[in-house]
Amino acid sequence: MDLPTKTVLITGAGSGIGAAVAENLAIKAFNVIVSDLNLSSAEKVSAKINAHGGHARALGLDVADQQSIESCAATHPEIDILVNNAGLQFVAKLESFPPEKWRLLIDVLLVGPAMLTRALLPAMRERGYGRIINVGSIHALVASPFKSAYVAAKHGLLGFSKVLALETADQNITINTICPSYVKTPLVESQIMQQAREHGMSEADVIDKIMLEPMPKKAFIGMDELVAATIFLISDEARNMTGQTLTIDGGWTIK
Repeated sequence: MDLPTKTVLITGAGSGIGAAVAENLAIKAFNVIVSDLNLSSAEKVSAKINAHGGHARALGLDVADQQSIESCAATHPEIDILVNNAGLQFVAKLESFPPEKWRLLIDVLLVGPAMLTRALLPAMRERGYGRIINVGSIHALVASPFKSAYVAAKHGLLGFSKVLALETADQNITINTICPSYVKTPLVESQIMQQAREHGMSEADVIDKIMLEPMPKKAFIGMDELVAATIFLISDEARNMTGQTLTIDGGWTIK
């Protein structure tokens, strides 16, 4: 596939999916900006990339803070590709869900990607090129109990992406969302512990009877699958794929 050398910003890249995408895009000769709320984590990932011959910079970025977003756009106008990956989770029944936590999830998972896209879009338009990839979730398509904020935000992300695809269809700019089912990340490990407490069951039972139960393939999604999907959406071969949802769910949603 035709993969031009471009500058890519990845949010939440200090660990998990974001770090894996950052490291693999660096191998493909992309200039990578590794951003994370935790600057120290971002620096560790960027240092690893540079030690292996890649090109990476670390950036402290709070996607829930408008000033942080605007500062990023002002100091890095060269960004061609945005991977909206930053995330967090909180599991609780709605009536015991702390209001401030509910709002934080919406800010990080929905408002943040929208505002960061808004800030970077003018420079993409000026260059006539842009790729925006949202790391969504199976919960952008289906619901699970105790995840009202997360599910609401991820569903909203798909609607946002469709609207933006229409607004950018006049140029070589695309926006798509990758929706995996569970990936073994620190975030998911935390969910397993939270679900175990909420349901009063073992962590092994949470994995078998809750997380993987809806999946015909009964497997966690691999980082390599998400990296490959990201690379495809960046490639020129996907230039007319926009506003779409790429679902990697082990068959969850076919039932």
